[in-house]
Amino acid sequence: MPASGPVVVASNHLSFIDSIIISLLARRPVSFLAKEEYFTGAGLKGAVSRGFFSGVGAVPVTRGAGQAAQDALDAGLAKVQAGQAFSIYPEGTRSRDGRLYRGKTGVAWLALTAGAPVIPVALTGTQNLQPVGSKRIRLARITIEFGEPMDISAFGLATSGRARRLATDAIMARIQSMSRQEYIDRYNEPPPVSVRERVRRFFRTRAEL
Repeated sequence: MPASGPVVVASNHLSFIDSIIISLLARRPVSFLAKEEYFTGAGLKGAVSRGFFSGVGAVPVTRGAGQAAQDALDAGLAKVQAGQAFSIYPEGTRSRDGRLYRGKTGVAWLALTAGAPVIPVALTGTQNLQPVGSKRIRLARITIEFGEPMDISAFGLATSGRARRLATDAIMARIQSMSRQEYIDRYNEPPPVSVRERVRRFFRTRAEL
């Protein structure tokens, strides 16, 4: 990882604790998004949570789709344009079965808009630190690998859906070559439960092609 300058860190995602692991083990401070609830809790627990996440470089954000998702990207863009390192998970949410899923193109939009290199990161074993459904941290062996910087500017402009898609696929391919995960060419999302959700996902997918 470059010691200074704008950087987008793109990682696979296996556990809630991944962002903390990246921020603690990277050679420089790395900011990441964290849900707003971690910053708004009451009492001693809320104060501890707020202090911890602020201390490790977390940026509060409202989770969701549409404008909320764009607001999250804009928050990351502000960090990168300020010359900082910012971490994002192209899969969007953590993998519950250990496989690597198709990346969403926000990572490419962020890097192309900011003119920043992408650092691919592969985490292994973090799912054993805090298994899905568990609130306790366990002892486990983990590995984190920071790959060589990727210049994705050759794919085109951030305004091009095709450029964003091709650049994101290249980033995911690099992560997969490092993590050795099985790759699944679909988004890591639960099945849509309503017609509205099916329509929303259809048009989002078409826009990313």
